[in-house]
Amino acid sequence: MAELQGRKILLGVSGSIAAYKSATLVRLLVKAGAEVQVILTPAATAFVTPLTLATLSKNAVLQGFVKDERGGEWHNHVHLGLWADALVIAPASANTLAHLANGLCDTLLDAVYLSARCPVFVAPAMDLDMYQHPATQANLSRLRQYGNHIWESPAGELASGLSGPGRMLEPEQIVIELKQFFAE
Repeated sequence: MAELQGRKILLGVSGSIAAYKSATLVRLLVKAGAEVQVILTPAATAFVTPLTLATLSKNAVLQGFVKDERGGEWHNHVHLGLWADALVIAPASANTLAHLANGLCDTLLDAVYLSARCPVFVAPAMDLDMYQHPATQANLSRLRQYGNHIWESPAGELASGLSGPGRMLEPEQIVIELKQFFAE
């Protein structure tokens, strides 16, 4: 348990049906002693609410670049990238993978990723055909080449009813993987 005690974890949640698992992941990370800051992409809010994740993380959930337009306050992606001991993107949709692999930057999560100086861990989650598509596999390969840690998608039943790889790694396994990383 000590491996995550006091660790600062940025959790990026993108638009995938697996986003519902992010609530369990936040709960487990906090229980392990981590300080968790959640960043939701706009698409993620269709699957999980900021209120749920804010309640579990005990921190306001970040969604966009600006927090108060009237006062000119914004979410400092550079500060967030420097603050974190790890950036975990779970679930990472095909769209988010493409953004990360190609340096596209139109969400707060994209900007934080490009600014992060900490280790980055990615848990892909999408349907079978999307996961197996050559473009997605090329994006995953590129992210590995950049030095990111990619957790393989386990095979199993998917939301579409298909069966195969594309599932997000289970929250319990993500916590185990992070503990092992910080124990080294």
